[in-house]
Amino acid sequence: MATLAVTGHTNLTGASLPLVAEALAPLLARYPAAELTGMSCLAAGADTVFADAVLALGGRLVAVLPSADYRSRMPAGPHAGAYDRLLRAAAEVKVMPYRRAGAAAYAAANRLLLGRAELLVAVWDGGRGGRPGGTGDAVATARAQGMPVEVVWPAGAARRPRIRPDRRGAPCGLGSGHDR
Repeated sequence: MATLAVTGHTNLTGASLPLVAEALAPLLARYPAAELTGMSCLAAGADTVFADAVLALGGRLVAVLPSADYRSRMPAGPHAGAYDRLLRAAAEVKVMPYRRAGAAAYAAANRLLLGRAELLVAVWDGGRGGRPGGTGDAVATARAQGMPVEVVWPAGAARRPRIRPDRRGAPCGLGSGHDR
């Protein structure tokens, strides 16, 4: 059985999504469908594209939810529908023991992903992140553990800038945000 976990950016541009899907297809096709298990937190962007690609090949999807409130904290929009669809398609759902999503919950989800997978697929531009539970953190942890990491960042892929609120809730500029 081949178990692959994904980490990656949540703020991929719309034009990047098909590029990433195209780049993931040959990587995942290396594994027979009957032996392929993909683990994903089902976040917007990379996680969703990966989960769809695993299912399209006939693989088994394991959803790892960082917290009990993970779905309720999602903004309304197209990703909520994709999340619900993928959650229904998952062969297994693991909810981490956190009531609220946050850095600790995302880091715990990453530990579970890295503990069960034999390869980490990182849809990652290689930029520094450093936030616990984020893409850069997951890649660094996997590499420190000696786990193979396959970085997927096709030509033309890009991220949307993030606007982070200041302490009063007003936008204060661009930031990398959480990539979970």
